Amino acid sequence: MAKRDFYEILGVSKQASADEIKKAYRKVALKYHPDRNPDDKAAEEKFKEAAEAYEVLSHPEKKARYDQFGHDGMQGGAGGGFGQNMTMDDIFSHFGDIFGGMGGGFESFFGGGTSRSRSSRQQGRRGSNLRIKVKVTLRDMAEGVTKRIKVKKFNICTQCHGTGARDRDSFHTCNTCNGMGQVSRVTNTILGQMRTTQTCPACQGSGRTISAKCSKCRGDGREYGEELISIDIPAGVSEGVQLSMSGKGNAGEQGGPPGDLLIQIIEARDEKLAREGNNVIYELYLSFIDAALGTTSEVPTISGLAKIKIPAGTQSGKIFRLKGKGLPSLNAYGKGDQLIHVNVWTPKNLTNEEKSILQKLRNHPNFTPHPDKGQKNFFDKMRDYFS
Repeated sequence: MAKRDFYEILGVSKQASADEIKKAYRKVALKYHPDRNPDDKAAEEKFKEAAEAYEVLSHPEKKARYDQFGHDGMQGGAGGGFGQNMTMDDIFSHFGDIFGGMGGGFESFFGGGTSRSRSSRQQGRRGSNLRIKVKVTLRDMAEGVTKRIKVKKFNICTQCHGTGARDRDSFHTCNTCNGMGQVSRVTNTILGQMRTTQTCPACQGSGRTISAKCSKCRGDGREYGEELISIDIPAGVSEGVQLSMSGKGNAGEQGGPPGDLLIQIIEARDEKLAREGNNVIYELYLSFIDAALGTTSEVPTISGLAKIKIPAGTQSGKIFRLKGKGLPSLNAYGKGDQLIHVNVWTPKNLTNEEKSILQKLRNHPNFTPHPDKGQKNFFDKMRDYFS
């Protein structure tokens, strides 16, 4: 079954502001929240669907990618980290603030906690995202590549395994929330009593406190170091494209979920080839003699050398095309071409003998320029190729 458009799911336009997208998501999430629709699988799927849409549209880079490539742009490493594998805890962990600090429950709307809200405890604070730049060649962009890169980041503490505590006996039930991870408050309004629930300020939602901290990380649950990460770069990427690896950012504090690793693609400059969209351009310089008599020339391509035949009488500005020797589109079919632009080289320094030979040829009819009236100039040719 085809996935629905994210803008349609939230009921907003592509021009909607971040605030409008947030409000729209909250409205849909409230409508289909499991506490309001108990044992309703259809509502639960719509709740997850809305969370997935908001996870992309609330993220500027992911939103730009979705606007350009649609759902295809969200697949693989380039997508978010949510999708169909998200759980309710994932949603509440990521977007709890959308519900005004109410966590997983809707006690402020319906009074009384649910089994979901009582059992839902937050872990420590989520780790921050990391941004890195990766330089790739034209060949990498054409074929895809796996890069193994050392990334300096916060990793889970190897001594306490992310808990932040000295040992298992150093944990105690939080006295403020009695292990619930949330605290409730009842206020009187003109509509009657209203109960609101928010994350416990003492334990930050974990339901427990630490009496003795880990000596290595001093209670943070993480340590600074390096991690060797394998990054799969798909064929068809281009300069400025940003990929995302879920959970490969900084480790969270005291067992909190990790952030994401955001990878910005930088194109390594090629000494011989230039990129124009999905096409590759090569400037071929020919001697006057080779252009006049014809020859065979070897030209570089993304995948290696290729031989092309230069017919006699080739004019400067002629463009040869190598079909399918360009770059693929990301998450699409087909490839661009390689365009070979001919430049007839005029010698600058001639010997007396060479000058004498050319002087004899100067007034011959075949050496007098007479371009065809229908012959296109260079700019017209390039416009035809790129239109």
